[in-house]
Amino acid sequence: MRYRELGRTGLEVSEIGFGAEWMEKKPAAEVKAVADACAAAGINILDCWMANPEVRSSLGAAIAGDRDHWIIQGHIGSTWQDGQYVRTRDMGLVRPAFEDLLARLGTDHVELGMIHYVDDADEFRAIMDGPFLAYVQKLKAAGTIRHVGLSTHRPDVAKLAALSGQIEAIMFSVNPAFDLLPATTSLDDAFTFDYDDALVGMDPARAELYALCEREGVGLTVMKGYAGGRLLSAEASPFGVALTPVQCLHYALTRPAVASVMVGFDSPAHVADAVAYENADEAARDYASVLAGAPSHAYFGQCTYCGHCAPCPSGIDIAMVNKLYDLAALREGDVPASVRAHYEALDARAEDCIACADCESRCPFGVPVAERMAQAAELFA
Repeated sequence: MRYRELGRTGLEVSEIGFGAEWMEKKPAAEVKAVADACAAAGINILDCWMANPEVRSSLGAAIAGDRDHWIIQGHIGSTWQDGQYVRTRDMGLVRPAFEDLLARLGTDHVELGMIHYVDDADEFRAIMDGPFLAYVQKLKAAGTIRHVGLSTHRPDVAKLAALSGQIEAIMFSVNPAFDLLPATTSLDDAFTFDYDDALVGMDPARAELYALCEREGVGLTVMKGYAGGRLLSAEASPFGVALTPVQCLHYALTRPAVASVMVGFDSPAHVADAVAYENADEAARDYASVLAGAPSHAYFGQCTYCGHCAPCPSGIDIAMVNKLYDLAALREGDVPASVRAHYEALDARAEDCIACADCESRCPFGVPVAERMAQAAELFA
């Protein structure tokens, strides 16, 4: 298992995480079997947003005696009322629900206290200016949470969070289907959306968010990496082709700022399917060829950092130069020092491009690579 630093938190998280949502309604023995399979594979980050007391208790029992192994994302604002989950900002309900989470998980702290499910910019501002954030800050001061995070599906909210100076990690939905969605499209409509060649590629708001988080040192943990399993089925996928878990994971893990994908495991076998990523070769990870051959994909002309352009006769890591260019181009004026340092450390850079365009014949999405190299060379000059 490989590990990545989560933003500037100092936490080293496994690049595959345990999203425990599917543990609801599972017997305690099955929950423990999945948790044990995760731990054995080196998975060390666990997300628990669920309010159901039974699943909280089952997870607590599953990690008992091994608490120090786990980095826990515990959600604040997810409550259990009259036998059902309710997301709320009512502090009279928020406080006891979070205390219940700690008690049932058998711990006195969580590493990441996640402000739960904020999908409206006005709601975000109200949280940040009101008693909710004051409570979160009090928890952090007491050591009950070590870092402050937030979960959202909306790039506009995530961008506000990344720029707030208060949010250290963001849980965000990342997959190749959702990345095409305009910011105004609800995820509820994601699979009725017309994914066709009339689209021009990744929604700029999402591309900007990933670059912004990288620049600001705000780590991303990923939810919906498989789009609820729909991307694994040709019939359900908006692209009309099936991706594998390994391909979905590779897509998410090649986005800037992403540290871990919180996979919704249902069984130990599903853990094995995801962990296979760690030893998969480039052919098994290749999502780009699948998407490029799909009935609809809408990524034409856009670099997805897939690496098919290699090898370069000048030795340029074209995918990395493109990623650094995208990170730098987000910000008007001077190139951020950290991005420039990464660029200057490359063995070969954009200015070494001889414009042979041989790479362009290998790009699944028709990216004008030579032109991009010229733009990058000018930007970093």
